[in-house]
Amino acid sequence: MITPGGTYADATFGGGGHSRRILEILGSGKLIAFDRDPDAVANSIEDERFTLVNADYRYIKNYLKLHEAIPCDGILADLGISSHQIDSAGRGFSTRFDGKIDMRMDVRTELSAIDVLNTYTEHELMDIFRRYGEIKNSHKLAAAIIRSRQDKQIRTTRELKEIAVTCTPRQMENKYLSQVFQAIRIEVNRELESLEIFLEKSLEVLKPGGRLVIISYHSLEDRLVKNFFRSGNLEGRTEQDFYGNIQSNIEAVSRKPIIPGEEEIESNPRARSAKLRIAEKKQP
Repeated sequence: MITPGGTYADATFGGGGHSRRILEILGSGKLIAFDRDPDAVANSIEDERFTLVNADYRYIKNYLKLHEAIPCDGILADLGISSHQIDSAGRGFSTRFDGKIDMRMDVRTELSAIDVLNTYTEHELMDIFRRYGEIKNSHKLAAAIIRSRQDKQIRTTRELKEIAVTCTPRQMENKYLSQVFQAIRIEVNRELESLEIFLEKSLEVLKPGGRLVIISYHSLEDRLVKNFFRSGNLEGRTEQDFYGNIQSNIEAVSRKPIIPGEEEIESNPRARSAKLRIAEKKQP
């Protein structure tokens, strides 16, 4: 719920759809949006109530302080990659296109997917595929990449797919390729690290009664969000009082996440795996 005249943050601006909807009902309030992708600047909104910060949402506290937006009434984060990033062949995020395998959300950063594929050790590759892609035969895939790059560098999505297909379990090609690309993307962009920092900083800038709304798309993100909303810390470690009540300064609004219905999935297939969770900062 948006309170007219309130102060809000859209932590993942992207194409600006969420921000535009917030502004429709914000009244005289203030909205600060974040996106690390320089391409997102082209979607900026001409509105005196709106400010777009071209930076990683891990720095939310710094910039909200700069723009005098603390305390904040509510924060929204729609995790993952934007439709623009997925649909841009030259960015290397999608298995649908052949192009340079870059995968940087912020092209100003140094590490790209090309660097990961061609400089990481076999053990390092195996680790990211297992941790970030939850790939069971990560050792086989890592070994195949090492063998392939001995002949020439891996520089395109097609070349990576050709390697990955040799390791794909039967009848699981699409899922397997998605897991491979997801693992490399998370490593390149330090996505889980950014999410962890963002969660902690968001709690510091929200006012008591303020809400944190997060949409996640895979189990690694959702597990972090779920644990944080339940316990108020990244480890998911609950502390209880004498009566067994959980001691935390944040509380999930509902135990289960909100998931899209059939009609929404039909109109927006990318929402299929989305899980929306809402938490509220407790009153002192």
